[in-house]
Amino acid sequence: MTSISAAQGASQISPANERLYHQSNLVGDWKGLWSNTHQPIEFKVLNIRGTTAQVEYTHNGHTERGTASVDGATLTYGAIAIGTRDGSTAAIEFAFGGTKTTGVLAKTAAPADQNQLVGTWIGSSATNGASATVQVLSINGRDAQVKFDVNGNSQLGTGTVYKNAVMFGKSQFTSTDGVTGTVTFQSGSKTLAVSVKRLTPPTTSTSVNKLA
Repeated sequence: MTSISAAQGASQISPANERLYHQSNLVGDWKGLWSNTHQPIEFKVLNIRGTTAQVEYTHNGHTERGTASVDGATLTYGAIAIGTRDGSTAAIEFAFGGTKTTGVLAKTAAPADQNQLVGTWIGSSATNGASATVQVLSINGRDAQVKFDVNGNSQLGTGTVYKNAVMFGKSQFTSTDGVTGTVTFQSGSKTLAVSVKRLTPPTTSTSVNKLA
């Protein structure tokens, strides 16, 4: 499974598990060191869907991709177990046969090209008559809380972030500069595109200057 195909499914965490275990805290890119060898490790939790999670595990310069099992606040991938309480630091353990080692991981911040996706984006197309409003409310690892309003049809939920794009159902929002972007969506058998711009509310100082 490639990173792209794994990123196409957003997390589906039950409200009960989120309330009890805060499973969304596991989603993200975790980096740290093994305590005994001090070798760097990276563990990415791309998404959680029920009792399984799509993950990437990098160690000794080698990356493995696969499916992990989720039980409460703990995720298990082969001989690896990882758990977090606060979503910022995590404990990782490797246990195989008589070998056991542990480590501490820290969640890395979302890249700048992902953070700049957060905001409200509005636009319309004179070519196809379509209009779109996208609200990216927050980004946590590969998950984004979004609201898509395309041609008057609204959808609210969790989308998947991959580089500078947010995918949600059959719609996708992309921005490379944090100022302008493009929304693509399915309309019948056609794929339509609408250019959008970030909505920037006027600042207090600007309003004061206009009044003056």
